[in-house]
Amino acid sequence: MAEIEKSRDRWGNRFSFIMASVGAAIGFGNVWRFPSLAYEYGGGAFFIPYLLALFFIGIPILVMEVALGQFYQAGDLGVFMSMNKRLAGTGLASVSCSFFVTLYYVPLIAWVLNAFFDTFSDYAWDGSQDVDFDGTTYVTDSIIGGSSVNNGFATRMVPANVGYLLISWICVYSCIAFGIKVEGYITYFTMGFPIILLFVFLIICASLPGAENGIKAYIGEWDLSVLSDQPACWSTAVSQIFFSIGVTFGIMTAFGSHCDRNAPAFENSVIIALANSFFSFIAGFMVFSAVGGLAFIKDVDISEINTGGFGLVFGTVPEVLDSLTGGRHLVRLFFLFLFLLGIDSAFALTESSVTVLCDTTYFSGKPRKQVAGVVCIIGFLAGLLFVTDAGLSFLDVVDYYVNFIMMLVGFFECYAVGWAFDIETQIADYGVAAVVLLNVGSFLSVFVASILWFALDEPLVFGGWLTGILIYLACFAGVFFSIKKQKDLEMKDNLYGLYFGNVTKLCDTLRPVVGFLPLVWAVFIKLIIAPIILLLFINLVFSGNFGTYGEYATLPYQTLGIISIVIPMGMFLAGVFAPNLYNGFIAAKSMDEIKVVDEIAVQDKVVVDEAEA
Repeated sequence: MAEIEKSRDRWGNRFSFIMASVGAAIGFGNVWRFPSLAYEYGGGAFFIPYLLALFFIGIPILVMEVALGQFYQAGDLGVFMSMNKRLAGTGLASVSCSFFVTLYYVPLIAWVLNAFFDTFSDYAWDGSQDVDFDGTTYVTDSIIGGSSVNNGFATRMVPANVGYLLISWICVYSCIAFGIKVEGYITYFTMGFPIILLFVFLIICASLPGAENGIKAYIGEWDLSVLSDQPACWSTAVSQIFFSIGVTFGIMTAFGSHCDRNAPAFENSVIIALANSFFSFIAGFMVFSAVGGLAFIKDVDISEINTGGFGLVFGTVPEVLDSLTGGRHLVRLFFLFLFLLGIDSAFALTESSVTVLCDTTYFSGKPRKQVAGVVCIIGFLAGLLFVTDAGLSFLDVVDYYVNFIMMLVGFFECYAVGWAFDIETQIADYGVAAVVLLNVGSFLSVFVASILWFALDEPLVFGGWLTGILIYLACFAGVFFSIKKQKDLEMKDNLYGLYFGNVTKLCDTLRPVVGFLPLVWAVFIKLIIAPIILLLFINLVFSGNFGTYGEYATLPYQTLGIISIVIPMGMFLAGVFAPNLYNGFIAAKSMDEIKVVDEIAVQDKVVVDEAEA
């Protein structure tokens, strides 16, 4: 076991890991994106797809990432390359996805810092007493510098934001450069204090006149029609879960790799996911109490208040807080709250890249401080694009397109664990034809049905179901007649082995190390979650405006967004079709090799215990 855990940093304790993981999960999106999505998609009705996505997709994938990180003691690249050489690109795709998010996430923190220090100069928020004052417009024009944008194109860098971007990256570097143990202890404050502040702001906002109207708009109205009339809400709920709990970014795999190998992966993952969702739920009450309060102050309907995600936290909430006694200090405290929420998510996103680089043969001997420094410098230089006066437009576009690749990376990960894992044994036992036909039937049926449901102007609901079922049954018939039967086994036992043999082996291998893992978890990853994510990805593609999002110009906006998809996809496909490209990245170990090391370690421990006795 020492071979696997050689010189790997450890969290100071279990609580540090949980706090760091919760801090990574909870960020700006919990405060602005989740509440605004709930309002946009039917109020309380949005909780139906959200909770289904949490329990049936989000938590199982989180368990998968944490457990595999613990078992292999590696980041995403090491984990997926060890499972199958051709899956190395899956790990790199997830890490590149997280890096793209980091590039615009840290500039967001820079804007928060600018807004915070702006309150110490000419205090602009005093204008919130004027019903014509718009906090969001003030932030976009004065803080971000958008007033100088020329026909949608950037004209300059905003000097103040360049400086705050540098400060933000220095903060990120300071959090991750000194090891995972220090990182965990930092989150006691960066996560603990915002939790306290959340309840302080909740009490303040909930006591405002009109707050009850805001809460009603948030969760009191249940427009169930959106679940069928706006199918994008289902894909949006899943992407919100992915963003919110931090899966498909390599964060949780990296964090899990720094846990003791026998830490309770399942229990820890459930705690992290539920804590994150509870924070989102409470934050929704806070921000929509503020929405109701601002509507009351301005004597307008809630629909006239800015409830778009960005406007909620940079406009609506500060305006309301400023209207209260001691409002200037409350506004400052709110921006401090946002800064702390953002900084631990930012260093977690950066940590996923640092962990993968430190695991490679190229950087394994380099001090962590140097690797983290290089990553942060690259992040700062690339992030300068987002501190131009058109930075908000660049952020909006990249954030939109990252949703696509994030969903696709989730599919790659689930396919890797549920289908590609131990596929060589499956082929040897049951024949290549049976394995290929089972794969084709499981995913071609979903793909074709989804096209008929989402790609046509007049969806063929029944036709989609019928076509998908017929494709699956045709492939299953091929499986039935082509399967290479194992001796002394009935057909049902052979089919059971073909469907569940590899995931059963996965659970049997992981359990002695990472603890409790129900077989239903692995079955869900393989037969339910992987096809559903594929379906939701196709839904997202055809329900969105791929290539024309927001009516932004093709150059540079749409092009930049598409590049953020092409790079991770290229990394994935390179691994599949040219796996030798990644040979020098990391020395992969198979599960069987790790299992042998574990068994030797157990035997050695028994010998030592007997000698001591």
